[in-house]
Amino acid sequence: MFAKLSYYAHSAQDELGNLLPYEHWQTLQSHASNVGNLAAAFAQNFGADEIARYTGQLHDLGKYSLPFQKRLKGEAKSVDHATAGAKIAVERWGNVIGKLIAFCIAGHHTGLANGCGEGNNRSTLKQRLALQFGEDIPALDNLWQQEIKLPQNLSAPPLKADAHHPFFSYAFFTRMLYSCLVDADYLDTEAFYLKLENKAAERGGYPKLNALQHNFNQFINAFRRRIAEAPEQTEAEKRNAALNRLRSEILDHAVEQATQAQGLFTLTVPTGGGKTFTSMAFALEHAKQHDMRRVIYVIPFTSIIEQNAAEFRKAFGELGEQAVLEHHSTFDDGELQDDATKDKLRLASENWDAPIVVTTAVQFFESLFADRSSRCRKLHNIAGSVIILDEAQMLPLNLLLPIMQAIKELAQNYHCSVVMCTATQPAVQAENGFYRGFENVREIAPKPTALFDKLRRTTVQHIGTQTDTDLLAKLAEHPQMLVIVNNRRHARSLYDQAKHLDGTFHLTTLMCAKHRSQKLDEIRGRLKNDEPCRVIATSLIEAGVDVDFPLVMRAEAGLDSVAQAAGRCNREGKRPSENSFVWIFAPEEQWKAPPELATQAAVMRLIADSFSDDLLSTQAVAAYFAEFYQLKGSELDNKKILKMHNDTGQSLDFPFQTIADKFRMIESHMQPLIIPFDVEAENLINSLRYADHIGGLLRKLQPYTVQIPEKALAALYKAGRIEPINEKNFGKQFYTLIGLDLYDDVAGLSWEDTNFIKEENLIF
Repeated sequence: MFAKLSYYAHSAQDELGNLLPYEHWQTLQSHASNVGNLAAAFAQNFGADEIARYTGQLHDLGKYSLPFQKRLKGEAKSVDHATAGAKIAVERWGNVIGKLIAFCIAGHHTGLANGCGEGNNRSTLKQRLALQFGEDIPALDNLWQQEIKLPQNLSAPPLKADAHHPFFSYAFFTRMLYSCLVDADYLDTEAFYLKLENKAAERGGYPKLNALQHNFNQFINAFRRRIAEAPEQTEAEKRNAALNRLRSEILDHAVEQATQAQGLFTLTVPTGGGKTFTSMAFALEHAKQHDMRRVIYVIPFTSIIEQNAAEFRKAFGELGEQAVLEHHSTFDDGELQDDATKDKLRLASENWDAPIVVTTAVQFFESLFADRSSRCRKLHNIAGSVIILDEAQMLPLNLLLPIMQAIKELAQNYHCSVVMCTATQPAVQAENGFYRGFENVREIAPKPTALFDKLRRTTVQHIGTQTDTDLLAKLAEHPQMLVIVNNRRHARSLYDQAKHLDGTFHLTTLMCAKHRSQKLDEIRGRLKNDEPCRVIATSLIEAGVDVDFPLVMRAEAGLDSVAQAAGRCNREGKRPSENSFVWIFAPEEQWKAPPELATQAAVMRLIADSFSDDLLSTQAVAAYFAEFYQLKGSELDNKKILKMHNDTGQSLDFPFQTIADKFRMIESHMQPLIIPFDVEAENLINSLRYADHIGGLLRKLQPYTVQIPEKALAALYKAGRIEPINEKNFGKQFYTLIGLDLYDDVAGLSWEDTNFIKEENLIF
């Protein structure tokens, strides 16, 4: 009798890179079974465990071949091991379920492909399925049929398709299935190598949502006790006490709504009404009522993510540190060629298995339309979540319809509840006349219109054109004021002209987050102590940044931006509204807004004519959005994302790669640059220089990164001002600034190079 030939999924090496005996290797049967079980467990949340199990079992089927086994020994070059499982899936289960599975298996390393047509340096699924066993790809050993038992039929995924976009559900499901597969594959591979090295996995062990809710409630109750005991002698103290009582009422009312069925909700509360904690209180109670798994808090800007994450950690007490995952990394493995390098990065990428995830809208929505494993890996963990969309009105207009479709899909098929949280609720509901807008949306705030009246803390006026000379005169006249302009160049120019004035600050996204946080602490300190504090910034300060000025000036923009700016004025209600001004102005010609912003400003001026007495009333805001969406029409999906799903849906030949390329919330491709800002940053950079596995390093480095255009990064590299870190292990993935001579305490990253300035000028 001949001994049965064993097939292996992964080889094992010692510290010197020498192959260890076979007993240390991972068998293919073990890996296929593990990945199948893990993927099934992940997909159980949306009723697709059976499909996921067999997707996992078949993903490495091509490794049942002699050429691949030789590759494991170092005797052969690259071997296609992903096409085999895709072909078998279609043969066994046909052109619907089989094909959806085939997309996932064929792309589990390279990324989801286009169904047919052309791919960008990636074969289409049609091309992959046309490859022949024994000719184009290795023949399989029949042993696989003994080790993997496949059912004859698979049940269709339990999808409720949207009447207007029925095929979108299938594409979305494919990404979810793909997520289950790639995360299971990564985790099992990671577990095998950690065991080999006698290391423990750094994953799991998170606190339960119930425990977090307990701590959160204690935090809220302690706050309430403090405000109940606070003196109410002065007018300002009385106003503050009334405001805190109102915030408590709003929170209690929202929590009472948490028993409602899962689905779509709005929380319409004016700025300063406590949206952040109210939405979290609702989410925790709603999750408890419906046995949901996590809360995902989605923020419009990277600039405020640290602040929100820190607030939540504080509210969760001793559990905060391990419970809250802050994910806004833009480090990306897509450009890397070396498989070993890619694997190292992949194993470090976040899969969102923490109970509280705080992330950006860019990270969240681009992931939902992504094609690469590193971006899609976390998707299955979104199922069964309460998703809070903070400042929902700031979603990009050119992608609004596909984003809305994705939100509907999460609520309809993946047991999610979505809370659209905003001070200026956009009119995206069907009942507001929005064509194919959201239906059955429930408001969880008590009487929003009345709230707006109670929480009115500013007087908004349009004061016409203001030159920089006019602005400087006002800055000189008012010792505490905030000026918000529409681009980084204008902010810097105005600051340079005003810096001689006492207490003048400049805030920009060219500062790393750690630097911005320090500046904001200084600004808050000066405001509190009634010292001169003049701040010149871009819109980064508008969403959620907790500052309180007596006077705010805002360059013309959309009414939602004006409302956000107003939220930085008399935020704490210490002054009467008639003495707290928000002045809207038109900047001089050289600083005129780009076309998109100019359109928003034009609609805002139109609304201002009709609602001059109360520009931020709920009626004015509703009129603004209705007019604006009407005007934009087809531009709300100007990349034709939904059309691509519809056009290819009948044949299920979805162009996944093209969709991912087109779905970009930030058009100019930005790259992270690590700034050696302080000793901690330098130590982290040094750790990265010698790291084999990134572990938690990327997360720790996030506060020290600045996003700059790709070409600006290239110009810095060419000039020898930046260097790649640990190129041997990670390719040209991580760049750091060499020294701090190009990093200014006032302006962040500053370089007088013409190419750099040219690229930077494109950023508004």
